[in-house]
Amino acid sequence: MKTMTLVTVCVLLALAGLAQAQTGTTTLSVVVGPEAALTVNTSTTNLSTASTTFGNPFTGTTNLTYQIRTTKTSGTGSVTLKVTADFGGAGGPSVAVPPSTGDALSYTCTVSAPGTACTGTQTASTTAATPLGTWGAGASSTKAGNSASVAWSLTDDPVYAQGTYTATATFTISAT
Repeated sequence: MKTMTLVTVCVLLALAGLAQAQTGTTTLSVVVGPEAALTVNTSTTNLSTASTTFGNPFTGTTNLTYQIRTTKTSGTGSVTLKVTADFGGAGGPSVAVPPSTGDALSYTCTVSAPGTACTGTQTASTTAATPLGTWGAGASSTKAGNSASVAWSLTDDPVYAQGTYTATATFTISAT
Protein backbone atom coordinates (compact mmCIF):
# COMPACT_ATOMS: atom_id res chain seq x y z
CA MET A 1 0.00 0.00 0.00
CA LYS A 2 2.89 2.28 0.76
CA THR A 3 4.37 1.51 -2.62
CA MET A 4 1.10 2.31 -4.35
CA THR A 5 0.82 5.61 -2.51
CA LEU A 6 4.39 6.44 -3.32
CA VAL A 7 3.88 5.61 -7.02
CA THR A 8 0.68 7.75 -7.11
CA VAL A 9 2.46 10.69 -5.53
CA CYS A 10 5.38 10.36 -7.98
CA VAL A 11 3.01 10.22 -10.97
CA LEU A 12 1.12 13.28 -9.74
CA LEU A 13 4.36 15.20 -9.22
CA ALA A 14 5.57 14.24 -12.68
CA LEU A 15 2.29 15.38 -14.25
CA ALA A 16 2.43 18.66 -12.35
CA GLY A 17 5.67 19.46 -14.17
CA LEU A 18 3.85 19.03 -17.46
CA ALA A 19 1.18 21.65 -16.62
CA GLN A 20 0.45 24.02 -19.48
CA ALA A 21 0.50 27.82 -19.20
CA GLN A 22 -0.36 30.25 -21.93
CA THR A 23 0.45 33.92 -22.31
CA GLY A 24 -0.84 36.56 -24.66
CA THR A 25 0.05 40.11 -25.51
CA THR A 26 -1.65 43.22 -26.78
CA THR A 27 -0.26 46.31 -28.38
CA LEU A 28 -1.46 49.52 -26.76
CA SER A 29 -1.94 52.46 -29.08
CA VAL A 30 -3.03 55.99 -28.23
CA VAL A 31 -3.50 59.00 -30.46
CA VAL A 32 -2.70 62.16 -28.50
CA GLY A 33 -4.25 65.12 -30.24
CA PRO A 34 -4.48 68.84 -29.61
CA GLU A 35 -6.63 69.86 -26.64
CA ALA A 36 -7.52 73.00 -24.76
CA ALA A 37 -9.37 73.72 -21.51
CA LEU A 38 -10.06 76.92 -19.62
CA THR A 39 -11.24 77.68 -16.09
CA VAL A 40 -12.47 81.14 -15.15
CA ASN A 41 -11.33 81.47 -11.53
CA THR A 42 -13.10 84.79 -10.89
CA SER A 43 -16.81 84.08 -11.26
CA THR A 44 -17.74 87.70 -10.53
CA THR A 45 -15.32 90.49 -11.36
CA ASN A 46 -16.27 93.62 -9.45
CA LEU A 47 -15.27 96.82 -11.22
CA SER A 48 -14.61 99.70 -8.84
CA THR A 49 -12.94 103.08 -8.79
CA ALA A 50 -10.92 104.85 -6.13
CA SER A 51 -11.95 108.23 -7.49
CA THR A 52 -14.92 110.32 -6.40
CA THR A 53 -14.37 112.91 -9.12
CA PHE A 54 -14.54 110.82 -12.32
CA GLY A 55 -10.75 110.90 -12.56
CA ASN A 56 -10.18 107.15 -12.75
CA PRO A 57 -11.96 104.33 -14.57
CA PHE A 58 -13.74 101.41 -12.92
CA THR A 59 -11.21 98.55 -12.85
CA GLY A 60 -11.06 94.88 -11.89
CA THR A 61 -9.25 91.67 -12.78
CA THR A 62 -10.52 88.30 -13.99
CA ASN A 63 -8.14 85.38 -13.33
CA LEU A 64 -8.05 82.30 -15.56
CA THR A 65 -6.26 78.95 -15.68
CA TYR A 66 -5.62 77.29 -19.04
CA GLN A 67 -4.45 73.90 -20.17
CA ILE A 68 -3.33 73.45 -23.76
CA ARG A 69 -1.55 71.09 -26.11
CA THR A 70 -1.02 72.06 -29.76
CA THR A 71 0.17 69.94 -32.68
CA LYS A 72 3.98 69.64 -32.80
CA THR A 73 4.73 71.09 -36.21
CA SER A 74 1.83 73.26 -37.33
CA GLY A 75 -0.39 73.68 -34.29
CA THR A 76 -1.85 76.89 -32.99
CA GLY A 77 -4.05 77.89 -30.11
CA SER A 78 -5.96 80.95 -29.01
CA VAL A 79 -8.18 82.28 -26.29
CA THR A 80 -10.64 85.06 -27.00
CA LEU A 81 -13.36 86.90 -25.16
CA LYS A 82 -16.67 88.39 -26.19
CA VAL A 83 -19.25 90.34 -24.19
CA THR A 84 -22.25 88.06 -24.65
CA ALA A 85 -24.59 90.05 -22.38
CA ASP A 86 -24.22 93.81 -22.28
CA PHE A 87 -24.67 95.92 -19.17
CA GLY A 88 -28.40 96.08 -18.53
CA GLY A 89 -30.49 98.92 -17.24
CA ALA A 90 -31.42 102.32 -18.54
CA GLY A 91 -28.84 105.06 -18.13
CA GLY A 92 -25.91 102.77 -17.36
CA PRO A 93 -22.79 101.83 -19.24
CA SER A 94 -23.03 99.90 -22.51
CA VAL A 95 -20.46 98.03 -24.56
CA ALA A 96 -22.57 97.97 -27.74
CA VAL A 97 -23.92 101.53 -27.55
CA PRO A 98 -21.83 103.66 -25.18
CA PRO A 99 -23.81 106.66 -23.87
CA SER A 100 -20.93 109.08 -24.56
CA THR A 101 -18.19 109.25 -27.18
CA GLY A 102 -15.04 107.69 -25.78
CA ASP A 103 -16.79 105.43 -23.28
CA ALA A 104 -15.45 101.88 -23.53
CA LEU A 105 -14.94 98.64 -21.71
CA SER A 106 -11.29 97.86 -22.46
CA TYR A 107 -8.73 95.43 -21.13
CA THR A 108 -5.12 94.35 -21.08
CA CYS A 109 -4.05 90.73 -20.74
CA THR A 110 -1.41 88.53 -19.23
CA VAL A 111 -0.76 84.93 -20.27
CA SER A 112 2.02 82.86 -18.70
CA ALA A 113 4.40 80.85 -20.89
CA PRO A 114 4.10 79.07 -23.20
CA GLY A 115 1.34 81.50 -24.25
CA THR A 116 1.68 84.98 -25.65
CA ALA A 117 -0.65 87.67 -24.30
CA CYS A 118 -2.52 90.16 -26.47
CA THR A 119 -0.59 93.34 -27.10
CA GLY A 120 -1.68 96.76 -25.94
CA THR A 121 -5.16 97.72 -24.81
CA GLN A 122 -8.08 95.85 -26.39
CA THR A 123 -11.65 97.14 -26.63
CA ALA A 124 -14.28 94.58 -25.64
CA SER A 125 -17.07 93.93 -28.13
CA THR A 126 -20.56 92.44 -28.20
CA THR A 127 -20.29 91.58 -31.91
CA ALA A 128 -16.82 90.04 -32.32
CA ALA A 129 -14.46 87.96 -30.22
CA THR A 130 -11.34 89.89 -29.23
CA PRO A 131 -7.91 88.40 -28.48
CA LEU A 132 -6.57 87.40 -25.09
CA GLY A 133 -3.69 85.03 -25.93
CA THR A 134 -2.13 82.74 -28.52
CA TRP A 135 0.07 79.62 -28.67
CA GLY A 136 2.30 78.25 -31.39
CA ALA A 137 3.23 74.78 -32.56
CA GLY A 138 4.20 72.24 -29.91
CA ALA A 139 2.89 74.32 -27.00
CA SER A 140 1.90 72.51 -23.82
CA SER A 141 0.89 73.76 -20.42
CA THR A 142 1.51 72.09 -17.10
CA LYS A 143 -0.95 69.42 -16.00
CA ALA A 144 -2.28 71.76 -13.29
CA GLY A 145 -2.65 74.55 -15.84
CA ASN A 146 -1.02 77.90 -16.42
CA SER A 147 -2.28 81.35 -15.50
CA ALA A 148 -3.82 84.16 -17.51
CA SER A 149 -5.72 87.28 -16.55
CA VAL A 150 -7.76 90.15 -17.91
CA ALA A 151 -7.38 93.61 -16.34
CA TRP A 152 -10.63 95.44 -17.14
CA SER A 153 -11.14 99.19 -17.41
CA LEU A 154 -14.54 100.88 -17.82
CA THR A 155 -14.80 104.62 -18.36
CA ASP A 156 -16.28 106.45 -15.34
CA ASP A 157 -18.77 108.69 -17.13
CA PRO A 158 -20.88 111.14 -15.08
CA VAL A 159 -23.81 110.42 -17.39
CA TYR A 160 -24.17 106.88 -15.94
CA ALA A 161 -27.22 106.71 -13.69
CA GLN A 162 -26.47 105.51 -10.16
CA GLY A 163 -27.10 101.76 -9.85
CA THR A 164 -25.66 98.30 -10.24
CA TYR A 165 -25.09 97.00 -13.77
CA THR A 166 -23.86 93.61 -14.91
CA ALA A 167 -22.48 92.24 -18.16
CA THR A 168 -21.21 88.79 -19.14
CA ALA A 169 -17.87 88.10 -20.83
CA THR A 170 -17.50 84.69 -22.42
CA PHE A 171 -14.04 83.21 -22.96
CA THR A 172 -13.30 80.65 -25.70
CA ILE A 173 -10.10 78.59 -25.98
CA SER A 174 -9.11 76.37 -28.90
CA ALA A 175 -6.15 74.32 -30.09
CA THR A 176 -5.17 72.69 -33.38
